[in-house]
Amino acid sequence: MSSLSSSEMLLSLLFMTSLLAASAGNFNHDVEITFGKKLVKIVDGGKMITLSLDNCTGSGFQSKTQYLFGKFEMHIKLVPGNSAGTVATFYLSSQGQWHDEIDFEFLGNISGQPYIIHTNIYSQGQGDREQQFYPWFDPTTSFHKYTVVWNSQRIILMVDNIPIRIFNNNEAIGVPFPNSQAMKIYSSIWDASTWATEGGRVQTNWTEGPFTACYRRLYANGCVDSSGSSSCGSSESTDSLISSTQSWQNEELNVEAQKKLRWVQKHFMVYNYCTDFKRFRYIGLPPECKRPRFLQ
Repeated sequence: MSSLSSSEMLLSLLFMTSLLAASAGNFNHDVEITFGKKLVKIVDGGKMITLSLDNCTGSGFQSKTQYLFGKFEMHIKLVPGNSAGTVATFYLSSQGQWHDEIDFEFLGNISGQPYIIHTNIYSQGQGDREQQFYPWFDPTTSFHKYTVVWNSQRIILMVDNIPIRIFNNNEAIGVPFPNSQAMKIYSSIWDASTWATEGGRVQTNWTEGPFTACYRRLYANGCVDSSGSSSCGSSESTDSLISSTQSWQNEELNVEAQKKLRWVQKHFMVYNYCTDFKRFRYIGLPPECKRPRFLQ
């Protein structure tokens, strides 16, 4: 059999990299435990992972692969019952003092009270762009899908394919945007009783622990970053609320999605940094807050 030419080998390598760039995760192969190893269980042949928190430590994992832009999804079932003081997370982050980060954090509460979906976006170490929402469902009784779409134009955060937040690239008006640092996928559960529930007024009841959150169906479709180089795979979006003719690299909200976003923000948003005039009274609201909703 004749050997492959250098051009054929290059095409073969690019094809394999493209396959790796769009994949449904197996927790046995695609993540590594970051802390609390004894409190992590991988079950169902690697299709699901559970993270627990006790009065000694929490637990967490990170993807082995890092990405520069992409679409990332996780199905999560949160801690049931009295989850006050606990925080479960699903987020992207780079490393270092000037890191970038895109956050889903789920702030627990006492039994009968709703969770809070806490979101934030960091660029070059600068955050302070929080928005918080009540879920319109019970996130503890079944799995729900949480999605991050991250491209060079915007970040879209979605819950069950419904957009709850959009953060556009407004570098032209001096707003930093995460577009140069590769990020890994992270999930964790940890004790945040000093601030998570009613500003720390409600503490964790350790007699009800350990507290466990379940994760499954990790999906990543993006530009794989390795040793400073980036190779992108793309696929057409199947989400009905996203422009169906575009891949994640150009995803934007269509008219129906904009209606859904307005619905969520009208009925379920409980905090928006863009309306916190007291917080920014000395320096003024961030520049993007002065723009229309879909240009923020």
